[in-house]
Amino acid sequence: MTERKYLFPGVIELNLQAGRSFGVNLYLVDGGTEWVLIDVGEEDTLDEVIELVRDMDFPLSRCKLLVATHADVDHVQGLAKARERLKAKTAAHPRAAAAIEAGDVVETYASIPAQRFHVEGGMPPCKIDVKLNEGDEVKVGKLKLKVWHTPGHTPGQLSFRLGNLLFSGDNVYRDGCVGAIDAHHGSHIPSYLASLTRIRDSDAEFLLPSHGPVFRRDPGMLQKTIDRLTAYQYMADFGTCAVSWPLQDEYEKDIAAGKMPSWE
Repeated sequence: MTERKYLFPGVIELNLQAGRSFGVNLYLVDGGTEWVLIDVGEEDTLDEVIELVRDMDFPLSRCKLLVATHADVDHVQGLAKARERLKAKTAAHPRAAAAIEAGDVVETYASIPAQRFHVEGGMPPCKIDVKLNEGDEVKVGKLKLKVWHTPGHTPGQLSFRLGNLLFSGDNVYRDGCVGAIDAHHGSHIPSYLASLTRIRDSDAEFLLPSHGPVFRRDPGMLQKTIDRLTAYQYMADFGTCAVSWPLQDEYEKDIAAGKMPSWE
């Protein structure tokens, strides 16, 4: 049996446990009599993930749920295979479930044709057995995960509250960066701002993101991120993810008013 390296009571992060990166943070929530895996990663690492769980003496038959924080391929490509191997139910927000069940390669980022980027194996469709919505609870043995719907990066992004911990998905990372903002992804900046504000104003002590290290919630850092994304709403850089482009709006008013450019 491999010694378990608990990050917090009842929480093991499998990258830290293995001493190597799986590309996305994978959290095993240990409720004593049963366990849950938050995100499973891609297919090519799944065998190693399952073997790691087995080596820690977690009976595979006691996996209660395989949870998807959202539908990005790096988080869920291995979900169908994991569901079959572990005989466990899968769970996601209804918006994420639609992309996962359809095997939508564009919305899940498995394929970006304009950049000739394609993830090997694509996005295998997977049935989502449990649809999780805001306010739901996931009971894991003696523990309870409170479900937060935190859209913005994707429409179906979920976070999970466990005591003073928040499994925060791709909402924000320790350096203040956020998950990719992209129209094909279904990103929505006003929703993102609401989600980040909720996280900033919460009393969670630690944020457990889907990429990078765990960190203490820092309202000041989160506010800087909120300020940056607030500006994004009015920048042409973000295309249809932006709310408006003030420069173009003003120019169209000048055109309608017959106003010619002035060089003075």
